Amino acid sequence: MIRRLGTGFRLDQAQNRDEIDDPGRIVGPVADLTHRGKRREGNSGCRLLAAPALLCAALTVASCGNLGKLETAAPTVAAPKPSRVVAQTPASEREHERILASYGGAYDDPKLATLIGKTVDRLVAASDRPEQAYRVTILNSGAVNAFALPTGQLYVTRGLVALASDTSELSSVLSHEMAHVIAKHASIREDQARQAAVVTRVVTDMSNDPDLTALALAKTKLTMASFSRAQEFEADGIGVGIAARARFDPYGAARFLAAMERNAAMKAGKTSLDPRAQDFLSSHPATPERVQNAQASARQYTSPQNAERDRETYLAAIDNLVYGEDPSEGFVRGRRFLHPKLGFTFAAPDTFTLDNTAQAVIGVREGGTQAMRFDVVRVPAEQSLADYLNSGWMEGVDKGSTEDLMINGFPVASASANGDQWQFKVFALRYGSDVYRFIFAAKQRNTESERNARETVNSFRRLTLEEIQAARPLRIKVITVQPGDTVESLSHRMTGVDRPTERFRILNGLDQHAQVKPRDRVKIVVD
Repeated sequence: MIRRLGTGFRLDQAQNRDEIDDPGRIVGPVADLTHRGKRREGNSGCRLLAAPALLCAALTVASCGNLGKLETAAPTVAAPKPSRVVAQTPASEREHERILASYGGAYDDPKLATLIGKTVDRLVAASDRPEQAYRVTILNSGAVNAFALPTGQLYVTRGLVALASDTSELSSVLSHEMAHVIAKHASIREDQARQAAVVTRVVTDMSNDPDLTALALAKTKLTMASFSRAQEFEADGIGVGIAARARFDPYGAARFLAAMERNAAMKAGKTSLDPRAQDFLSSHPATPERVQNAQASARQYTSPQNAERDRETYLAAIDNLVYGEDPSEGFVRGRRFLHPKLGFTFAAPDTFTLDNTAQAVIGVREGGTQAMRFDVVRVPAEQSLADYLNSGWMEGVDKGSTEDLMINGFPVASASANGDQWQFKVFALRYGSDVYRFIFAAKQRNTESERNARETVNSFRRLTLEEIQAARPLRIKVITVQPGDTVESLSHRMTGVDRPTERFRILNGLDQHAQVKPRDRVKIVVD
């Protein structure tokens, strides 16, 4: 997701953005819904030594842990009217802006916002702290993620909303995040994240040993992950209890955890990148044990016949929801990246898989022996591209390899750089007032890696007016199954997605052998 300053294209994410990689950070788009129940009675530092992280760095967010003791479902509590707003602090406002910047801003959909608002009202009234206010932001991101700030600000991506099959599944996510706030996990997480950011800066700034740097950062993240896992189990237990008392199906949590695992596995099958980079599972580990614990928690609640899944209302609310990447921020179609708003495109080599992340466009070759990063950087108009490449932002640059080029009418400079484990080829391309950077990394520099780098840069060109006009987002369409329809025939109606049959099953909560029945309402992806 590359955005230029002022028009949506962000500046070089590698420049002094340790806080973005901080596991405690979050961002959001669309409607802000505030809820409170009545109280119930009773890149300037981008170094060659950090190159693998530079190419494949992933965002992570707040996470949690230990299964708490749950109560029996209580009578339905009337949904309260929102009565105040979430208290804002300078820190929470900064976090909010970071989250919005990292996840595409807010997603504006009044119909969906209404559904989420009503769902949160019910959950708040059924929680142990109905006086706690919440503000919900829907993020304009295809990633499957949700998270909370200590103040009660909750975030959910439209990618997560698209994956859920009914309101009870969505309620399980919202109640899980509310549980983080209630159990003060978000506050603890904030302190842990702050400490991790300090460690990251110290290690990155002071170490010249790539192995030492990688090890120190890995240890920090492992510590954070272990801490999060314990909190996740506790939030699952609390969240299932809240949802059950609000008369939602308590098994929604187990179903949705399973759906997220299947979705992550499908993504893992097509790329060597971490499929959970910006997703819920990067910070909310969903293991078979979590699914089992969620099921065990659900069994503790009575009156399952009164539990709601509310599938029809949910499907009506998400019909026409944008699916996947938003073309206004650039998107991937196969091996090609297109940015209609900024008017350019390029194609990765045949053996590469592209992923449009919040920080850059990342490409990885099958087998992981080659990788690429595409982003935008700030280069003064008076500075030549060759001078930029040799300005010290990257270590190990061979100044003698610097070369000035013209590619499809654009001025370009290239240079080679050497690292202990990776060999690099870097290109800086000036397009209007912006400079775009291609960084190619190979375990071993050879004819193929050189050709892949040159062909990718050579493919950079302006989009035609017809291509810009044709670039529109994919959307969720809810349809009714007709006699004779099958999973296979319906999945063939999906456009713009890979592995359509598997994706159809995951989107609709169907296991490997389940079949559709006439009059069922199902989701497909169309353009």
